[in-house]
Amino acid sequence: GSSGINAEYGGGSVMPRIDFEIKLGYEDVLFRPKRSTLASRSEVNIEREIRFRNSGYKYRGVPVMASNMDTTGTFSMARSFQQHKMFVCVHKHYTVDQWMEFAANNPDALEHVAVSSGSSDRDMDKLKEIITGIPAVQFICLDVANGYSEHFVEFVKRVRTLYPSKTIIAGNVVTGEMVEELILAGADLVKVGIGPGSVCTTRKKTGVGYPQLSAVLECADAAHGLGGHIIADGGCTCPGDIAKAFGAGADFVMLGGMFAGHDEGDGEIIEKDGQKYVKFYGMSSSTAMQKHVGGVANYRTSEGKTVLLPYKGSIETTIQDILGGVRSCCTYVGAVKLKELPKRTTFVRVTRQLNEVYGTKSINKTD
Repeated sequence: GSSGINAEYGGGSVMPRIDFEIKLGYEDVLFRPKRSTLASRSEVNIEREIRFRNSGYKYRGVPVMASNMDTTGTFSMARSFQQHKMFVCVHKHYTVDQWMEFAANNPDALEHVAVSSGSSDRDMDKLKEIITGIPAVQFICLDVANGYSEHFVEFVKRVRTLYPSKTIIAGNVVTGEMVEELILAGADLVKVGIGPGSVCTTRKKTGVGYPQLSAVLECADAAHGLGGHIIADGGCTCPGDIAKAFGAGADFVMLGGMFAGHDEGDGEIIEKDGQKYVKFYGMSSSTAMQKHVGGVANYRTSEGKTVLLPYKGSIETTIQDILGGVRSCCTYVGAVKLKELPKRTTFVRVTRQLNEVYGTKSINKTD
């Protein structure tokens, strides 16, 4: 019989499974326009008011976030974002003193930032110092590469017990069942996205991932069923993608690459052949690991890349471009406010997004 074969696998039928249901990325769809009563995109309200499930905190703002990466999750970014009520997940490499100074000089920005922490004891001690020293910081961003580990779920529970009234962001995952587990463990916002980021190479190095639009649709559905919320993290290449993430049910959209290359990233500007560039790198790239932990440990591979981006000047133009695009999308589908966008969304599946006949000829930086 076949029992001998199955015994090798530990009994039972254990063929690898293939999920044949098609999964989509942002590039696979477009919004279908709908009749609308809106006269102008200035009438669209892109602020959200959200009460978080576990902390009970009531947030109000524009739910676009800068990623907690070295060159986007900066205090300079937070100062600019605050004027638009946008959010910054501050990277975890600032010292306690730098935090104190920022808090003293920018008290109004504190409701629009998160302090980031990993699960090491050193990170946890620093988190405690920052939160004790600056009680106005309401958000804690717990970030690991693999949100599926049992260790991470326990970590989220521990932080929830320590800080019952703080709003906890936890990630990253891409499937509904893990979103539910993290929300029940104490997370308010689950960060969704494995591998779609512009400087992420997880999919290439490990073969692991999930198309981002489908991940957002499925994870939002799971979170909202429990009264929780999600952040679509990674994979946006233009304002239209951000609108699609909101249309798919994301409560917040987090951007790294689109916010990189600006003055507010505090990165060094490199001159090359008369052009200005800024370095942008993934947080598990060898650049980041060299900078923060003295190199890539021998048991792991770098899962991020380092790129030189054309220097883009002030973040202001990029912010206007993004918020304008999202507003305009809402007018095309007849959503009076951002919260209504998913209710008005029908995605059309496409094989081609844009007409690229003049692909390389654009004069304008933000196109």
